[in-house]
Amino acid sequence: MSMILTSRRSVLGGVAVLASGAPALATARYDAVLWRGPGKGRFGAPTYTSLSAAVAAAPAYGTRPFRILVTRGVWDEQVVIDKPFVHLVGEDRKASIISHLAASGLTAPDGKRWGTFRTPTLFVRAPDFAASNLTIQNAFDGLAEMTKPGGLHSHDGGGPQAVALMLDKGSDRARFTEVDLLGYQDTLFPDAGRSLFERCLVTGSYDFIFGAGRAFFGDCEIRSRPRPVDPVDGYIVAPSTPIDQPFGFVFKGCRLTKEVGTKVHSVYLGRPWRPSSQFSDGRYGDPRFVGMTAFIDCWMDDHVAPAGWTEMWYTGRDGNPRTMLQPEDARFSQYGARGPGAARFERGRSLSAAEAAAMSKAAVLGDWRA
Repeated sequence: MSMILTSRRSVLGGVAVLASGAPALATARYDAVLWRGPGKGRFGAPTYTSLSAAVAAAPAYGTRPFRILVTRGVWDEQVVIDKPFVHLVGEDRKASIISHLAASGLTAPDGKRWGTFRTPTLFVRAPDFAASNLTIQNAFDGLAEMTKPGGLHSHDGGGPQAVALMLDKGSDRARFTEVDLLGYQDTLFPDAGRSLFERCLVTGSYDFIFGAGRAFFGDCEIRSRPRPVDPVDGYIVAPSTPIDQPFGFVFKGCRLTKEVGTKVHSVYLGRPWRPSSQFSDGRYGDPRFVGMTAFIDCWMDDHVAPAGWTEMWYTGRDGNPRTMLQPEDARFSQYGARGPGAARFERGRSLSAAEAAAMSKAAVLGDWRA
């Protein structure tokens, strides 16, 4: 639907704006607007001062997009998307920011540690979610925390894990277009359903894209951040893909970049995460989780380690908490790498041209034609 513009209006980030900087919206374009300022009637749509309130206004069983405009500002709250077809549209990719600060080792309002799985800024638990032209971040400063005396460290179960976005049970067909996903450790957690990331930025250090979901990344920037307290600056992915799921994370035509201070050859493409499950003879690493990731036609800076992939510990059936799962026992592969970090990686498979072509967006997303 086209927007109604007058002579004193322009278009910025896909949203019409007045000369004053306030958004100018056609009545039917948005169903809700995040707005803290005066003049609410100018939008032609209901305004809300929190994203949670705007989501609450969406139909419980919607069958069409419920479009929420996220205007410029830092919207500081932890949000659960539990209704289908919620679509977030930012006024400005860098200035429309959904933010929250929580880390695994910090104390939550209930007096307990947050724990990794409670830290996400945004939880998606319903199908057909979409976000575009905005930023989702966990505001926890992992770098500052780890470099101060007595700070939280990743080897502690209550460490600096701080998730920005989690695609949780109930999520499917989630689409992200030109979205910045910012964090330090465990930034992006696509743990369920299918998801598509196009022209997005994801930042982090340790395992900053992890989980059991099926995700396709097209033309995205994956930016590693420095970790001066450790010789290894990080691991890009830590998939826990179920063995009966043919695809985990597929990166096509992406750019693996680095922040200043990230050391040469200090970042692995990934390591296999094997979560534990409860069995009749105890709790240990579940053999059903055999991670899958492929990097296809990606440009890589010189921070990428020549080995490419590495191992990861899990709890063995014998109770040994440092049993190692090797990358050769997972489904790790690459094809067509280029740039300063490209190499004949020592570990992981090299795909043939035919195998790489078979890992297309259509193949990864299945019957969802995004």
